[in-house]
Amino acid sequence: MKKIDENSDDRILLMLAYLCVAKESEASLERKVEILDRFHLTDKQIAQVCDAVPSSVRNARHSVKKRRR
Repeated sequence: MKKIDENSDDRILLMLAYLCVAKESEASLERKVEILDRFHLTDKQIAQVCDAVPSSVRNARHSVKKRRR
């Protein structure tokens, strides 16, 4: 049986995450972060998927949490 390495798992997870927000091209970064938070991704991983900077993802996460209160 072929052993799958950790990098392969990360790539698969990022691909799945991308597919979840691919139809959300007009959505704000906050909305994308809200969707991708369900995957428990890091700021850096979400930034890769959304083509953004990790600091922007952090700010978007903060906005989403603030809105939920």
